[in-house]
Amino acid sequence: MRLRLGILRGGLFAALILVAAPAASVMAVIGSVSPASAQSAASIEVEGNRRVDADTIRSYFKAGPDGRLDTGRINDALRALYETGLFQDVKIGQRSGHVLVTVVENPVIGRVIFEGNRKVKDEQLSAEVQSKPRGSLSRPLVQSDVQRIADIYHHLGRYDVAVVPQIIDQPNNRVDLVFEITEGSKTGVKDVEFVGNSAFSSYRLKDVIKTRETNLLTFLSSADVYDPDRIEADRDLIRRFYLKNGYADVQVVAALSEYDPERKGFVVTFKIEEGQQYRVASIDIKSNIRALDTGAMRTYLRMSQGSVYNAEALEKSVEDITVEAARRGYAFATVRTQGDRNFEAHTVVITLLVEEGQRIYIERINVRGNTRTRDYVIRREFDVSEGDAYNRALVDRAERRLKNLDYFKSVKVTTEPGSSPDRVIVNTDVEEKSTGDFSVSGGYSTSDGLLAEVSISERNLLGTGLFAKAGVSYGQRSRGYSFSIVEPYLLGYRIAGGLDVYQKQQLPSSYVSYGTKSFGVTPRIGLALREDVSLQLRYSATRTSVNISPQLDNCNNFNPNFITTFPTPAGTPNGLNTSPATTPTVPAFTPQTDCYIDGEASLAVRKELAQGAVWTSAVGYSLTYNTVDNARDPTIGLLAELRQDVAGLGGSVRFLRTSGDVRYYYPVVSDIVAMFHGQAGHIMGLDNNGVRLLDQFQQGPNLVRGFAPAGLGPRDLTIGTSQDALGGRMYWGASLELQMPFWFLPKEVGLKGAVFADAGSLWGWDAGTLVNGPLDAFGRPTRCWTANLECLTPSSNNMVIRSSVGAGLIWTSPFGPLRFDFAVPLSKAAYDRTQFFRFGGGTSF
Repeated sequence: MRLRLGILRGGLFAALILVAAPAASVMAVIGSVSPASAQSAASIEVEGNRRVDADTIRSYFKAGPDGRLDTGRINDALRALYETGLFQDVKIGQRSGHVLVTVVENPVIGRVIFEGNRKVKDEQLSAEVQSKPRGSLSRPLVQSDVQRIADIYHHLGRYDVAVVPQIIDQPNNRVDLVFEITEGSKTGVKDVEFVGNSAFSSYRLKDVIKTRETNLLTFLSSADVYDPDRIEADRDLIRRFYLKNGYADVQVVAALSEYDPERKGFVVTFKIEEGQQYRVASIDIKSNIRALDTGAMRTYLRMSQGSVYNAEALEKSVEDITVEAARRGYAFATVRTQGDRNFEAHTVVITLLVEEGQRIYIERINVRGNTRTRDYVIRREFDVSEGDAYNRALVDRAERRLKNLDYFKSVKVTTEPGSSPDRVIVNTDVEEKSTGDFSVSGGYSTSDGLLAEVSISERNLLGTGLFAKAGVSYGQRSRGYSFSIVEPYLLGYRIAGGLDVYQKQQLPSSYVSYGTKSFGVTPRIGLALREDVSLQLRYSATRTSVNISPQLDNCNNFNPNFITTFPTPAGTPNGLNTSPATTPTVPAFTPQTDCYIDGEASLAVRKELAQGAVWTSAVGYSLTYNTVDNARDPTIGLLAELRQDVAGLGGSVRFLRTSGDVRYYYPVVSDIVAMFHGQAGHIMGLDNNGVRLLDQFQQGPNLVRGFAPAGLGPRDLTIGTSQDALGGRMYWGASLELQMPFWFLPKEVGLKGAVFADAGSLWGWDAGTLVNGPLDAFGRPTRCWTANLECLTPSSNNMVIRSSVGAGLIWTSPFGPLRFDFAVPLSKAAYDRTQFFRFGGGTSF
């Protein structure tokens, strides 16, 4: 702030010089030219002018009604000549009875040069300064340009900037204007403090605001750069957060910013008066429109008696009721809220009053400031158009939608009177911002290994509102490419239409002996049924193939000396048989065949390999309910999703797959959040071939932490094979987790701890066309493939509960979200594969 004041003082001093110079010359004129000797404008003599025509200078002298000049008019002309900025000095005197005007012209600027600027381009600075090449040099204007350049750097967070103008003389009364810039380093926010907060800790409130404190990793972002506009926005975010949580009397009294010269940064302090938390004593709807059924409107209330007062929910209730009233034919209906607070009981009685509003129509909707985005992209966010009834709630909704598009730096919707009292003009002012992203990202996980991805995306393609993204990934065990495009207003309706094209290759690893290669195309449409409920419909066509090492696929011929035949048993133990009993003759299990010596892939895998590439044609939907407060770091709310897909509209496979996922977040005590995660799934074949291996569920740490990828559930136990996981047709999982910050670390580190307990199961492997075989050498049932006279020994197919407990570290880092989990299984099957440590994460840079 001291630097800013210093620049202002310099500008003020220059301005005083500018005012003082004409004043002194005016006094000289008063003393040298008397009214008695005043001449006409035509008789004025001009000297010293080289570029400015003499008649132009004479034109500033305006004669009176009598055609003569008096002292006052001469003084006015003097001021006007100085204000043109063309002259360095103007003197007025007399010679031979005539008025003599002697001028010293300002030099002409030959070049405007910027030196020392690295963070701001010359083009941006040239567009901002008012001193231009081939224009006259004006020292007051140069001082203004110094302030303009400093303001540009201030917006970039560089308050240590110094700008020194230099004037270099050139021949023929020309000069070069040089701005020497010392940019300095970024001026960050060293500390953010809150005063007066007791209901929420400072640690929690730092999550609410966008400003961040400077730390070792903030060079990857600009959130720690001091920005007065962002500080003011944070002030409003804090107020809205308190109002959302029941503090109806909250006031954010001040947001103070103080520059600390020792730390070379700002200390920002928010002063808060919280007040008391209120609950809803009652909430009712009254209507002055007799035909409007208020009982039906109660379904749009987002608060109920006894709930914590929530200003955001109340605002949305008003909006929903207004929209519903308009849908029922009351376009001018308005909804006003009335609140009667009980300061002793800390309750509030809320009444929503629906009444017929003033009949005002929208004369015109102006869209201004959109240099790239098409007009229709902005206008379609309005539920009203020109000529419709004006409804403030619908206009506010449009403004919120425009802000959520993330196409603009700022959005402001205002109104002004129209051509008549019942007309209003709606002005929409926007400021464009960059909507393209180029990302180079990398990550590592214990299942996929190292992974790198290059992607390019555009949220507002060619200003049409289209979203497009293309990416290529390459890693140790996974690689592929993808392309997506989304039209948010398909055929002019508020329905998003998208198309995804992808190819992915998964390589063999220590968890699975086989690799897969898939190519898919998925057209989809999505629509919001409500603000918290969305539906997606999709069709997918996918081509999938399996590949394995030749070493693991060399058991195609059996030695006849090892083969004997047995009738197939009518049933098998452990609930393994999922197909009707069969009675063909099958080979006995022979574990000592020569080709098993060097290892072999599971028979179930080689069966998939023999089928070759398989096409899956499926239609499906996803229904999502989402009330979480923050998509990236939720602390309260519910996120539930139901998915179903039916395969069989063409293609080679037929099945019905259903899965569900529920996550519920709740703040237990200050800054400690409890999360419950439940998930379940089921798949069933729709023909006699059953469900193939690749379509069955494979589960691991995503179901129960402490188990390896594909580490739990039915498994091939055949000796000499890779003993691959067989998957299952059914699964369920439940997790309870407590997340808590490390209070002894700065908030900006972004590190939290977690403790958790998981339980779940995967079972019901579908053997498909594999028939029941004899018992193996250990008395275990087998399933056999009659095509090559070979059998496998599956593990138990019953539901076996797996469980674990553990702890984790969650790091919301500038490199992206990172998570480290340490888990110990409490219950498992003997053939399960465990994994004590799991790591996953990624970054964009």
